[in-house]
Amino acid sequence: MMNCLIIDDEPLAVELLRSYVENEPLLKLVATFNDAQSGADFIDANKVDLIFLDIQMPHLNGIQLFKSLKSPPLVIFTTAFGEYAVVGFELDAVDYLLKPFDVKRFQRAVIKASEYQRSLTRSGADTNPYIFVKSEYQVFKINYSDIRYIEALDDYIKIHTTNSRPILSLMPLKVIMEKLPDDQFARVHRSYIISLDKMESVRNKRIKIGEIEIPIGSSYSDNIIKVLAQNN
Repeated sequence: MMNCLIIDDEPLAVELLRSYVENEPLLKLVATFNDAQSGADFIDANKVDLIFLDIQMPHLNGIQLFKSLKSPPLVIFTTAFGEYAVVGFELDAVDYLLKPFDVKRFQRAVIKASEYQRSLTRSGADTNPYIFVKSEYQVFKINYSDIRYIEALDDYIKIHTTNSRPILSLMPLKVIMEKLPDDQFARVHRSYIISLDKMESVRNKRIKIGEIEIPIGSSYSDNIIKVLAQNN
């Protein structure tokens, strides 16, 4: 169960969300606030897993609040203004609820948040053969066996799989590497992680996976040699 918070300056919007939350078994409502600063102060002093956060508020808006948090919880933005969707995506929001939204749309957002929270707590020692990754307000379940390689693109990663188009997610390469089992994956370059199972050959500091050749970074050469020796 996730501890959640509602921050919205519209009392009717707060009451509607409260009714949704109180009937949702995945959530526990810990507080509601009508102004952003009070909500921010509460988050700094208490354990909150998820915020339902309005964007358009006086004095301090929802985006400013979220950016000000040192250790922000998961966030679902709630707003009547569709033009903020891109900003929400850039801030790695779990979802973006455009007012007015019904309970079914609310429930889909909560499921995404719950699945994403579980994915954040997984480690390389996790026995489950998959990982959850958020992409464009959706949470994808990706089997380890389907991953060919992962590529860094600025602040994003692109996960190349065997059975679908690449999945783009706002996440550093280092973070996803920490979630993957180190006996199945290896970082071979500052911009690449490979599946050891999908590696076909190594030649001239390049790894062949299907039609793709991935460079081995100079600082990763020793690690690759060690990994290959362990798997021989």
